Amino acid sequence: MTTGRVDTKDWVPNPVNTRVLKIDGPEIANFEDQVKLFQAGEKDEVEFLRFRLRQGVYGQRQPDRQMIRVKLPFGGVTSDQMEVLGEASEKYAPLKKGHLTTRENVQYHHVPLGETTDLLRMLGDAGMSTREACGNVVRNVVAAPSAGVSKDEVFDVTPYAAAYARYFLRHPTTQNMPRKSKVAFSGSEKDEAMILMHDVGMLARIQDGERGFKIVVGGGLSTRPMMAETLREFVPAEELLKNCEAVLRIFNRQDEERKSIAKARIKFTIARLGIDKFREMVDEELKGDWAKKEIDLESLMYVDDEEADAPAVPSNATPEPTDDAAYENWKRTNVEAQRQDGFSMVFVRVERGDIYANQWPQLADVARKFAGGRARIDQQQNIVYRWVRNESLYDIYKALGDIGFSAAGRETIRDVVTCPGTDSCKLGITSSMGLNKALGEALDEMGDFDPLVEKMHIKASGCPNSCGQHHVASIGFHGAVVKGPGGQAPAYELFLGGRSNEEAGTKLGERVKARIPAKRAPEALKIVLDTYTEQRNDGEEFAEYIDRVGVGVFEEKFGAMKAELGPLDRDNIQSYMDWGKTVIYKLERGEGECAV
Repeated sequence: MTTGRVDTKDWVPNPVNTRVLKIDGPEIANFEDQVKLFQAGEKDEVEFLRFRLRQGVYGQRQPDRQMIRVKLPFGGVTSDQMEVLGEASEKYAPLKKGHLTTRENVQYHHVPLGETTDLLRMLGDAGMSTREACGNVVRNVVAAPSAGVSKDEVFDVTPYAAAYARYFLRHPTTQNMPRKSKVAFSGSEKDEAMILMHDVGMLARIQDGERGFKIVVGGGLSTRPMMAETLREFVPAEELLKNCEAVLRIFNRQDEERKSIAKARIKFTIARLGIDKFREMVDEELKGDWAKKEIDLESLMYVDDEEADAPAVPSNATPEPTDDAAYENWKRTNVEAQRQDGFSMVFVRVERGDIYANQWPQLADVARKFAGGRARIDQQQNIVYRWVRNESLYDIYKALGDIGFSAAGRETIRDVVTCPGTDSCKLGITSSMGLNKALGEALDEMGDFDPLVEKMHIKASGCPNSCGQHHVASIGFHGAVVKGPGGQAPAYELFLGGRSNEEAGTKLGERVKARIPAKRAPEALKIVLDTYTEQRNDGEEFAEYIDRVGVGVFEEKFGAMKAELGPLDRDNIQSYMDWGKTVIYKLERGEGECAV
């Protein structure tokens, strides 16, 4: 017996073509009607805003331009869907690209409101949904791209992540919570999905031969970063959804969190009540009549036999060269062996998360030829191919090179993560995408790095809200503004020594009490790396180094950078422009829609 809220009749497993989320045609038709009413002035603006957010349509800082967010549970996408993502980029995105996010979504920017319905229909016809990708709902459910093939995992969390996404989609309790709920599933103690920075997180465990999960709640970054606390050390898989529904029911009833949007995430509920009290409330909630209804977990699970579609041993594979240093470096950083003998995961480093219209179908062809017609998106804004035959590694490397995607350095210091910033976001303070490009160029100029530096991560957000996850980076930047003799200038605050996995100990970076003019951020990066290299102990990783010496060593150096801002004249004008911009900087920050 199911809960009755979710129609699963069209979810019979069918590899490659199965729709993870239910597409509701009448719902999209209703959205079209509401758009027309709003454009005719017959719909209240705030009411319409809340309505369109639940459809994954988010307003930008540019008037009448929308960001469309495609919700891809566990980051899964098929080759056919990648084709459609390319068609959508060409037809509806003025910049002809789709953007991969740190939430394993795909976003389109600058879409005119009048064209959004046609885009939603195109995506829906391909089995992709935007429903509840925005708003105070359960957002996209993420998982590590290695789920199902990792050597370290307890079991594959993919089916359970999909079940969670399906169960809470259009769920009456989660349509207007005090704030959004971000969810992650990890398959091992390595916590590759970073559950501790999520509102609700699940870690796969087996106890007495039974599958289940550790559940954590109350994580989140933004202006008040907090790490999640343990609600349950172990819950049988069959009880997972019921326990999580109890969590969200309690959260949904919190009038205190509805008083202030700035303090409305579940992390504030946990901080206010304490985890022990909250656990007692969950126990009590589970005694309610609603909890007596059986949840048919099996009918909600997404079971996709990827191995059945895995490529056969190729008969004409190109032998690996013995003298191609670039290939060897790519293989070292971008290829990871699966637990299944003979297969590997291939990670595609996507600069700034941007994939252009002409590249999507080529990436789809790579998926068909080398990866069983599938791919995944990870929280590093990269594409991941699984089930690639080891014999085919050189051929997929060449195929990716033909598209412009054979760069080495996945999840190294060169794999810089950033949010869109002022390119589109109303809350953006700085051009984090421009910073990404500048930092990448600076890193390329520095040449090769030793292993301890190479394994560091850089993440940047265009404001303090941490969509770029800067709090848990080795070096994290967030947008700010400083006042110089010539007026306002774009700037960044730095967070140093963060890390993001439970096995090594999740840690928030320590804020450097100084604001660095944006144009000097690459210089600041070099200072950090040089200082660390000179002062570290043997084998001392960057987070450990910051734990030992603190960030004070950098504050005087970086504080001087602000003092060196000159007047607004020909010699200094670049300091008063943001990266990638040709106009004098002016702070223009609107009201974000996430919290409406």
